[in-house]
Amino acid sequence: MANVCDVCGKKSMTGCNVSHAHNRTKKVFKPNLQRVRAVQNGSVRSMKVCTRCIRSGAIQKAS
Repeated sequence: MANVCDVCGKKSMTGCNVSHAHNRTKKVFKPNLQRVRAVQNGSVRSMKVCTRCIRSGAIQKAS
């Protein structure tokens, strides 16, 4: 299952952990995705949405 926001397309990014001795190891930054029941095109659907989209009102939660 992909780790991608259904609204904005935000997905995992890669980078490095850097220690005090400047040793570098690979790290994955994952988006904060929540499973939400939302209204899309007039129907209620379960979606994986990042918290930025939920806070900004990009989706309308189903009640």
